[in-house]
This record gives sequence, C-alpha cells and structure tokens, in this order.
Amino acid sequence: MTTIDDVARAAGVSVSTVSYALSGKRPISASTRERIEAAVRELDYRPHAGARALASARTNVLALMAPLRVDVNVGVIMQFVTGVVTQAQTYHHDVLLLTQDDHAGVERVAAGSMVDAVIMMDVEADDPRLPILRRQRQPAVLIGLPRDTAGFSCVDLDFESAARSAVDHLLRLGHRSIALVGSPQAVLDRHTTYAARMVRGFTEEAARAGVAAVFEPCESSHSGAVAAVDRVLTRLPGVTGIVVHNEVALPAVLATLRERGRSVPDDISVVAVCPTDVAVGQPQQLTSVDIPATAIGGVAVDMAMARLDGTQLAETRLISPVLTARATTGPAPA
Repeated sequence: MTTIDDVARAAGVSVSTVSYALSGKRPISASTRERIEAAVRELDYRPHAGARALASARTNVLALMAPLRVDVNVGVIMQFVTGVVTQAQTYHHDVLLLTQDDHAGVERVAAGSMVDAVIMMDVEADDPRLPILRRQRQPAVLIGLPRDTAGFSCVDLDFESAARSAVDHLLRLGHRSIALVGSPQAVLDRHTTYAARMVRGFTEEAARAGVAAVFEPCESSHSGAVAAVDRVLTRLPGVTGIVVHNEVALPAVLATLRERGRSVPDDISVVAVCPTDVAVGQPQQLTSVDIPATAIGGVAVDMAMARLDGTQLAETRLISPVLTARATTGPAPA
C-alpha cells in the first residue's frame, strides 16, 4: 500500500511538505505542488481517512438531523437534504444523515469526533436538542428559528413575510374574506417554528388590513384536507381566498373545493406556500410562494463551513419570499 513516505521520495521532498500540499495548511510553490500531485497520481496514493482526521482535527463529515416524522412531507425534507449533500460535496465533505427523533443519537454524534459540524432541521421554539448542541465543541447550524438563537447560526425562509406576501397578493385582487389552511395540529403542538411563524404572519397581516380571516390546521392526508376545507366553509361561508401551507394536502384541498361547487379561481383564489416544483406539478398550476428548500440546505452548509474556518460568527439569515402568480388566483368575485 502506498504511503506518504513513498510520495515524498518520488517527488523529492520531505513528508511534511507533502502533508502541507495535501492539506493546504501552508503555501507551497507551484513547481513543488505539481511534482507532488504527479507523484500522487502515479502512485495512486489515497490518504487514510482516520490519519487525515487526526492530522487535521477534521473528519470531513457533516451531520444532518432531519427527523422523518409521520406529519412531515418527506419529499420536501429530501429537497433540503439534497441541498445539504450537494453543497457539502463542494467542500469535499460527506453527510451523515440522522432521521430518527432521538435525542440520545444527537448527543452520541455531537459528543464524539464523528463530525465537523451539525446541521439540524425541524426546529422547535424550545427544542430539547439545543442544550445538547450547546455543550458540544462543533458548530451547529439550524434550518429553522428557535426562541433563543444564542450560539447558533440559523437559516430559513422568512415564513412571516411569506404569509404576508400571500395575503397581500389576495388583497390586491380585491379579496376581503380569506383563510389559511396550515400545518397539522401535531406540528403546531410541538411549537415547530416555521408553522407558528406562518400563522402569525397571516393573522397579523389580515388584522392589519381589516379583512375577515380564519386559520385551520390540516392533517397531511386527503381526509384531513376535506375536513379542513369544510371547517373553513362553515366558519367563513363567504371566503374568496385561501392560502395553503401544507404540500401533502394541496391536491385534496383543490379537489374538495371543486366538489363543494367552488371554482378556482373564479369563486375562490388559492395561494400555496410550497416548493415551486410542487406548485407547478398540479393539474392547475398554483400561484405560490416558493420554499427554496435546496438553496436553504446549501446556505446551511456554507454557514457551517464558515464557522469551522473561523470566518463567520453565529448569525441568522431569513430568506426573503418570492411569490409567483399562476392559474389559481384572480380578482375577487363581485
């Protein structure tokens, strides 16, 4: 098996020079680096991962905590995961994916030397995992916004602004009776912050505008969507605009409105808050506020690497929402 000593002899340099060239810790002249790279290719040298981690105090692995609960949309979660994995590759890092809602697993991964940094999703306002992460040496990046962000880098869509954008779009079209069909009750009961921020933005903007508004949680199923739509129609019979923040329920929401004799957008306009591919993948392309899941995952990796390199302190970035009007919104009926 080829060793670093073999590479050093072939390149005519010291072992330490080879180490510096491979790690990038010290500048090496272009000619010396070329000789070393040529020797590495010729000898097919592959640094031992464990030795490299010991030498650099890096494992080149990031942990991603993405609990796959029954009340989350796995398809959207995997878009976040794709963003993390793809961007990690640009930093020559692998990703250790943790899908269990297991606090002991969080401590086991973070307490050892398995990973360089931790990225955590599905963040609750007072998340029980956060004290564990605060005790560890690795930097932690949250895709979400807890009540106390001290010590953490955080990135997420600005869900309050997303809700306001959806409401304002309906207001500009003349709608004065609107509803929000939102996340499942279990998500709200866990105080998962994206869902709470969506509700807060919706209710505050509707109150500011002085329009009739109701919010209904919605289970992520066909029957849950039917029940949520029926509750909206009962509570607000004159509703002309609905914001839907529940990707799984979207098709059933549209189908139920049709079954109840409400045409979209002639009778009721619908705005979805979801990734663009979900919005345009419906038979009737939805006006939507995009959740840029892949991009957010990439930003989380950038923040983790900047923390590791010492080039960035903990900060919070909320991504501004972008609304695209499509086939499901129009002027309020006379």
